[in-house]
Amino acid sequence: MTETRPLRSYGRRKGKPLSARKGRLIEELLPRLRLDFGKPAPGRLQDLFPVPVKEVWLEIGFGSGEHLLWQAERHKDLGFIGCEPFVNGLATLLGAVESQGLTNIRVHDGDAREALPWLPDRSVARGFILFPDPWPKKRQLKRRLISPATIKELARVLAPGAELRFASDSGDYAAQVLLLMRQNGEFDWLAERVSDWRERRADWPETRYERKALSEGRKPVYLSFRRL
Repeated sequence: MTETRPLRSYGRRKGKPLSARKGRLIEELLPRLRLDFGKPAPGRLQDLFPVPVKEVWLEIGFGSGEHLLWQAERHKDLGFIGCEPFVNGLATLLGAVESQGLTNIRVHDGDAREALPWLPDRSVARGFILFPDPWPKKRQLKRRLISPATIKELARVLAPGAELRFASDSGDYAAQVLLLMRQNGEFDWLAERVSDWRERRADWPETRYERKALSEGRKPVYLSFRRL
């Protein structure tokens, strides 16, 4: 029976031509940081990194890497896995990794749904899905990254007590995520007051996508869940 591949949850893979430096980083640095799905994941996900790390955090769709880099710079005792299919954003992240000498980042340059099944059970201590493509048109809704299947995989790879953070400038998407999380039953929504979903926490830096949404009059929603 032919296996049906899921619809892409992202748009274009490439933007404007890369500079010579970014092209070099894609050719030379990316292969050293890329997850190798040809081999089983290590029993301890921390062993992916060349330096000792206490635990591993995962960001799905890191864009140009502002949030991922902010966290990696401030938590050098942690390991970070970032998934991003957009080549230009990936190259920007690689440039910062090289310039800053960061050794606690690994990447997957494709759909995060390819990486999730590879990750061991209960291996991720925190997850981030910040401003995924909302696919707002009715005929596009099936392309949204967050689905019952994705949440099931996240529940498998996140350790008990792990936090999962989601942000969107689409109120409809945020409402859908809340509903799907409740239906899954493996997560607890951490909101206790209105400010908990209207305001970012101090350790949750702004991204360019958020700035764009705010400049265009769209108010982001910030959701935090804990894996039960």
